[in-house]
Amino acid sequence: MHRFSILVLMVMGISALYNCSPNPYAKTNRQYTKQAKAFAKTLRTPPQAFTTDSIPPERWWTGTTNFSLRKPNFVIIHHTAQNSCEQTLKTFTLPRTQVSAHYVICKDGTVHHMLNDYLRAWHGGISKWGNLTDVNSSSIGIEIDNNGFEPFTGYQISSLLNLLDTLKKRYAIPAANFIGHADIAPTRKNDPNIYFPWKVLADRGFGLWYDTAGVVVPEGFSVLQGLRLVGYDVKDSTAALLAFKRHFEQDTTTVMQDADRKILYNLSVRFR
Repeated sequence: MHRFSILVLMVMGISALYNCSPNPYAKTNRQYTKQAKAFAKTLRTPPQAFTTDSIPPERWWTGTTNFSLRKPNFVIIHHTAQNSCEQTLKTFTLPRTQVSAHYVICKDGTVHHMLNDYLRAWHGGISKWGNLTDVNSSSIGIEIDNNGFEPFTGYQISSLLNLLDTLKKRYAIPAANFIGHADIAPTRKNDPNIYFPWKVLADRGFGLWYDTAGVVVPEGFSVLQGLRLVGYDVKDSTAALLAFKRHFEQDTTTVMQDADRKILYNLSVRFR
């Protein structure tokens, strides 16, 4: 047999073997489908009649024709703090962990879309940004495979930028609403770590950045007020300051120099 024909048969055999490999998440995928069907049944159920002791119920149910699904308005970026993509996928498919995200990005740039964007993932935990205290209900969570102490791969950042571009266009997410887990939960979290290239994202329109050229900080400018205007929960002011410096300066100190104050003032005006 011709060597080329043999090579083709070998490739076809390998491909067939790969395609026949059992899906290790088949069982949890069935559970996903079951839960999705339960939510769909809830959506199909007409609203219940509202009654009081003195007012009779309405004669007919009148369903409005003007509605849609709730859309996400924030994107929260995390690192997984685990040692592999496979470990994270397993964590997100175990009911006992009670944690999930919409997307997981592996080191080779592979993107796992684990949950419909319109559904509520459990990724933010106890968190706050500005006046928003239920971040999970209005956000998309993106987990990047990283143990928390290493740089992110070029493949990951490339895939992330493509994903963010899609999400921003699809849901009209404001540039200021691309933030990190540490920003919304500064007392508990530090992700994504200090190696995360926030400026690269900001240059593409995913998050705000500062420009301190010609900036003069007004006398009496309050650091706490500045942090609050940006969006940070300042109940623990040290934690909020650390989260701010980690995000915008890749710094893990809490000392505020003149240059830091200029950055914070400029951002507080832009976030306002």
